[in-house]
Amino acid sequence: MAGGWTRDGAVQDQIDDTVRDAVDAARARLNRGPSATHCDECGEPIPEKRRELVPGVRKCVECQSGEDRSVRHSAINRRGSKDSQLR
Repeated sequence: MAGGWTRDGAVQDQIDDTVRDAVDAARARLNRGPSATHCDECGEPIPEKRRELVPGVRKCVECQSGEDRSVRHSAINRRGSKDSQLR
């Protein structure tokens, strides 16, 4: 049930769009191509088991973990309330 000026299902559409955007962003970050033998960041060797399990890996676990912690999420405000835009 939607409230105010929104149509029925509008909230679910917003949720679906947010999830779809997150999935698209994750897919864009996926590695492609051959795996590197050494980390692109620090130059340390990448273990063979990691190269087998993660196709297209370019970074060691430590460097990849640091990058994953710094990933920013979408700042698009999908909520229609004025209060949410003031936060």
